[in-house]
Amino acid sequence: MNEIAGIIPVVHTPFDKDQSIDFESFRRQIEWAFQQPIHGLCTGMVSELLRLSPTERFHLTEALVSWTRGRGIVVVGIGAESTKQALEFGHHAAAVGAAGVMAIPPVTTAISSAQLEGYFCTLLDEIPLPLIVQDASSYVGQEIPLEMCVRLLDQYGPQKVLFKPEASPIGPRLSQLRDATEGRARILEGSGGMFLIDSFRRGIVGTIPGMEFLPAVVDLWQALQQSDEQRAYAIGMPLNALVALQLQAGLDGFLAVEKYLMVQRGLFTYDLRRTPWSWELDEETRLELERLLALLQQVREQHSGDPDGDAAMGI
Repeated sequence: MNEIAGIIPVVHTPFDKDQSIDFESFRRQIEWAFQQPIHGLCTGMVSELLRLSPTERFHLTEALVSWTRGRGIVVVGIGAESTKQALEFGHHAAAVGAAGVMAIPPVTTAISSAQLEGYFCTLLDEIPLPLIVQDASSYVGQEIPLEMCVRLLDQYGPQKVLFKPEASPIGPRLSQLRDATEGRARILEGSGGMFLIDSFRRGIVGTIPGMEFLPAVVDLWQALQQSDEQRAYAIGMPLNALVALQLQAGLDGFLAVEKYLMVQRGLFTYDLRRTPWSWELDEETRLELERLLALLQQVREQHSGDPDGDAAMGI
């Protein structure tokens, strides 16, 4: 039950008009997510963690663990700008019952490879939970060298340290990590579904998508597990186009589309994001989003059915 594998979507953080966390909407999101066959939930970059105060991050983790308990695992994002901060977030996650933590390198300081390795070693040594080492350098932070990942795995083992490589090109780098560790590395992907088919073929143990297209990601994961290539590619093509639409604006593109869809689904009251941000959903992009959602809805109905009505939202 506590194994970090399978589908572990990242929760989004809803805000009220006064910019406080809307925990009523947050709980609706969690309840909806567990209507899907997922393995657990996590916090990460698209939870807007770097825009939350430490107290807010603690409260978000406590609510997530409490409302998830007994239904799946919780992995807590502990990325921070200092070792001390990351350790505080990690110790808190362990204390409240999380199954694992996930960390990116600090984003405001370019540190040496030796310092970066020391950073991850300290987290692994002092936090009594498995750690997912996240390389999010395709959109934020610095790249994590392959040789460092191999050393971390050799030192701590595959049950203590896992990997989420997101540096471009994702597929070849994933294979390099797999091959350099002789298949011992437990690897999760985080492309939102865009590279899920390719990554699955390369031996991942799970995927960490956002919430916005979760039912489609679940359909795709099941199709891959069943070796149903026709269904996988049918779902994967419009899903890829949707993620590409978000990706053109980076992290803010993901956040804008995610919040918009969470409101459309009736889970969030508002689509507010923490300021400052660099991009908003313009009308022409919104129309293309809706066209692609309609196409995804059609594909899901044709290939997997939709008895619970989720495909009515195209997701």
